[in-house]
Amino acid sequence: MTEFTFYTVPMSRGQISRWALHEAGADYEHRLLDWGSRPESYKAINPMNKVPALVHHHGDHDHVVTEAAAINHYLAETHPDKGLLPDAHEMAAYFRWLFFAAGPLEQAVLAKAMGWEVPEERSGMAGFGSFDLAVSAIDDWLKKNDFAAGSRFTMADTYVGSQIDWGLQFSTIGETPAFKAYVERIRQRPAYGEAKAIDAKLIEEASQE
Repeated sequence: MTEFTFYTVPMSRGQISRWALHEAGADYEHRLLDWGSRPESYKAINPMNKVPALVHHHGDHDHVVTEAAAINHYLAETHPDKGLLPDAHEMAAYFRWLFFAAGPLEQAVLAKAMGWEVPEERSGMAGFGSFDLAVSAIDDWLKKNDFAAGSRFTMADTYVGSQIDWGLQFSTIGETPAFKAYVERIRQRPAYGEAKAIDAKLIEEASQE
């Protein structure tokens, strides 16, 4: 048995965590689920019926992790020799931008895509404030820093990078010089290419069925 079982759909947020699995060099197998349906047994792993989910077969225990940001950090913690965890001086920025990308930034992009308008007088009630505010916050950081935690790549970049990468691909985030340069840097990661190639092949195979 492999150490990890990874539940995913190729065209989903599962791509974020597959990249993390490859950055960590994790021993894993994937279980592919359908977009439109899930086996009833999957609810025991994630009651929300969402992907991705990761099961860590750890000794005589199975540990379940859901939510891509949590999965990715868990993989960094379980593979500390890969240099993906922040050092003491990087930790604040690491957690700041990892959770910002998983929270305010994703909310802002989704709200805009769904056409949800937050009245200006109620922007304080929304976790992201406004789309422009959320996007400019991360843009300002990347103008001054090469990566989410500062000057080097960490596991936070698998999540932050995926958000910016997808945003530029699907035009849900406007292209800026900082975003473009950041995406070019993360796409040079061998693990990024390996993971993307797997999902691209699975997507192509599914389209031919």
